[in-house]
Amino acid sequence: MDALGHTPAACRAREILDRVGGKWSLSVISHLGADTKRFTELNRGIEGISHRMLTVTLRDLERDGIVSRTVYPVMPPRVEYTLTPVGHTLFDLVSGLVTWAEGHLDDIDAARAAYDARAE
Repeated sequence: MDALGHTPAACRAREILDRVGGKWSLSVISHLGADTKRFTELNRGIEGISHRMLTVTLRDLERDGIVSRTVYPVMPPRVEYTLTPVGHTLFDLVSGLVTWAEGHLDDIDAARAAYDARAE
């Protein structure tokens, strides 16, 4: 335990939550939930993500054992990404979060409008 009362496990869990809870990680996990995809499919399917940010996100998720990368020795090289068994358990949680967000868009828009009206 450190001076603030945090255990090493809590600090490591926070680090992992920061990674998988990030904007791009959630999108990648969500897109890979249905099936294996190539880099270009992910890049086209995730609105607003840059080539570099997708590369960094996939590497981080691969390092954490959430995404698996397979390179096929063909010309041109073909690379596919899929969720690992651990990644699939995370997908179950992520898909619930995405469903919740999509189901509450109107509620959130109304709350934002009311807040903004009060702030003026």
